[in-house]
Amino acid sequence: MIHNPYMWLMIGGTLISAVSQLLLKQSADREHESWIREYLNWRVILAYGMFFGVLLLNTYAFTKVEMRYGAVIDTLTYIFVFVFSILILRERVSRNKLIGSLLILLGLFVYNL
Repeated sequence: MIHNPYMWLMIGGTLISAVSQLLLKQSADREHESWIREYLNWRVILAYGMFFGVLLLNTYAFTKVEMRYGAVIDTLTYIFVFVFSILILRERVSRNKLIGSLLILLGLFVYNL
């Protein structure tokens, strides 16, 4: 059980990072008028703004959380991206992606024993 509220803050940051990665994927899948529009559109700007916000959030949270938990919490981003890509982007689940996600979850479980 997670008792430190700053760990929940870090988990929220991983969720925000996953959303920003989805925005970047959506932008990459679209046709753009020019190469500059490919990099300067609202999805890309918002996504990188979210990444920057999570960077500040995690920097603060790391002052309140033991360092050993940070890397473990950050792996949740892979799980969130996997789930969001299925639910929102309607991507197909490959066997390797499923096995990789299950291994990440198993690793989180074993680490927290």
